[in-house]
Amino acid sequence: MSNTSDFKILKEDHTLGNLLAEHLKQAPHVLMAGYKIAHPNVPELMIRIQTDGSITPREALVGACKQLVAMYGQLGREFQKELALRQYADQGEQGGGNGGGANGGHY
Repeated sequence: MSNTSDFKILKEDHTLGNLLAEHLKQAPHVLMAGYKIAHPNVPELMIRIQTDGSITPREALVGACKQLVAMYGQLGREFQKELALRQYADQGEQGGGNGGGANGGHY
């Protein structure tokens, strides 16, 4: 079992590469994580992960992906909640009745 592996991820770029590499660097069993894009016109990302041997690089990558999916899922739910509250508040302001006019008193 090797503690260093390279992974090719197709149809991805710096956005995912940087996100994964930086998240992996924070993992306690990951010694090194980095990525490269061979050419800007080739949509593939190469990521290299080295661990301390207590977990495999594949386990580190899968764990990081699961954590990121959970983290951004929570962010999406919080965003939707805040958006709904904002829309509800905006409806209250529009129906507030500040007097005549076609615009409800707002010009």
